[in-house]
Amino acid sequence: MLRTAASHVARSLLVLSLCATPWVGTGVAQARSGFWGAQSTTIAVVELPRQGQQTWRLIHQGGPFPHDKDGVVFGNRERQLPAMRRGYYREYTVETPGARNRGARRIVCGGAERTQPDACYYTSDHYSSFKRIVEQ
Repeated sequence: MLRTAASHVARSLLVLSLCATPWVGTGVAQARSGFWGAQSTTIAVVELPRQGQQTWRLIHQGGPFPHDKDGVVFGNRERQLPAMRRGYYREYTVETPGARNRGARRIVCGGAERTQPDACYYTSDHYSSFKRIVEQ
């Protein structure tokens, strides 16, 4: 009987901990506001590497982009960004000095308007982590 009671307490604690976990926002307004979990981090445009600032400007100007794959749909398979419909996110290369290929750095933007995205995110580790880009 004591074992059963302990089991019920353990299950109750598990349910409570799951309910207390911050919800990851999935709406456009939430993506715009940056509310997508307590673990989110941000980076100011001026804190991006020089190449990232250049890519940021090109995105808002509509290009031209140096790589054929710039502007292609980003599938968010890693689920590091807020869940949105397919085609919402697009990825852009941030040049890595000395890299022989596109490197690991990207900016991923979401929204219907490519030159006025709802939100953009920077990754320096090929989608393992992201920082939401903010203008300050």
